[in-house]
Amino acid sequence: MQVKPTEIAGLLIVQPNVFEDHRGYFFESYNKESLAAQGIQASFVQDNQSLSQKGVLRGLHFQMPPYTQGKLVSVIKGAVLDVAVDLRRSSPTYGRHVAIELNERNKTMFWVPEGFAHGFVTLEDNTIFSYKCTNFYHKESERSVLWNDPAIGIQWGIADPVLSEKDIAGVRLEAFNSPF
Repeated sequence: MQVKPTEIAGLLIVQPNVFEDHRGYFFESYNKESLAAQGIQASFVQDNQSLSQKGVLRGLHFQMPPYTQGKLVSVIKGAVLDVAVDLRRSSPTYGRHVAIELNERNKTMFWVPEGFAHGFVTLEDNTIFSYKCTNFYHKESERSVLWNDPAIGIQWGIADPVLSEKDIAGVRLEAFNSPF
């Protein structure tokens, strides 16, 4: 596995070593020792998976302390534009985001540590998205930052996404009092 930094400290792109031949492919999708050696010292306690059709936008989600989560995310089938927003008030990149395409072909993974909001929009039908989480889901501590907040300026590439009620009701960054 190769781990590459992004322009925001803490957000990391993880590229597995993929071995392909006439039968298909093989790669390690998770290796605790390899990731730890490259700076991802996480202990995962829960795996999640979602199925979405093209144009579904999920996010920007996070959990409040003490239930914060780090996430190692990837796409098993299909493609997404994956986004993480820095919510760390003391960070020089507070309110900035990184967007990366994750898909079944590039097999790229994205490490989103605690202190970030996370979301994605599906680019293909029947997209299967996978999350490895460092803490258990805690409904009462879950929050959403508004997906189309102009202060963040994410270019989702879609004008009218399919959204949940929770995501429609997300809070603007300026109204959010970050505990991170």
